[in-house]
Amino acid sequence: MKQDDLAQFSRFARTFRAGEIIFAEFETGTTFFLIQSGRVQLVKLIGDIEKTIDILYPSEIFGEMAILENFPRSATAIALDEVKVLEFNHKNFEILITGNPQIALRLLKLFAKRIYESKRRFMILTLEDEQARIADVFLMLNETLPNVSKNADSREFEATIADIAHWAGMSTTQTRDILYHFASQRRLEIFNDRIKIKNINDFSRFVNSHRNRKR
Repeated sequence: MKQDDLAQFSRFARTFRAGEIIFAEFETGTTFFLIQSGRVQLVKLIGDIEKTIDILYPSEIFGEMAILENFPRSATAIALDEVKVLEFNHKNFEILITGNPQIALRLLKLFAKRIYESKRRFMILTLEDEQARIADVFLMLNETLPNVSKNADSREFEATIADIAHWAGMSTTQTRDILYHFASQRRLEIFNDRIKIKNINDFSRFVNSHRNRKR
């Protein structure tokens, strides 16, 4: 979303210092935020461990479930840098969508994308087996690939080891070890800027077998 589109809402701007908690998991939320500058870290308690589930950048939104469904905060949001945001509540959000239908449509698309990504990332992070978690990242990426032939088993993803580690909520070292283990089994090939999966259905069976164990 272009910053010029939101210039008229500058009165809703807020600034958070690096390291400041914007909101905490489980607390009641009545606002959502659109980042104008800086980065925001989303951290979630899974079991007894806090895990980073996302790093957000300018033009991304967070906290939107408070507006859509009146849910408690599902994660803790922390300013990684000095962060400038626009903060919207029910009242000024209604002003935004009624007075600016084009902006409203873009926001609704962002909401839908964020809701899907949040739920999908949570599915990945709840897998206890780290190999299954890495495999599930590729299944998530596969779900968003456009124009993919369902008859072909192989897939190529424009992603690095660091990208996979980020989505899996694991360290780069752990992720690299698992990816090279998969490569030694001839299940994938690793390039500088992409990773090729030999058989995506193999990964699907692998992940499902681990999910079924928990039922």
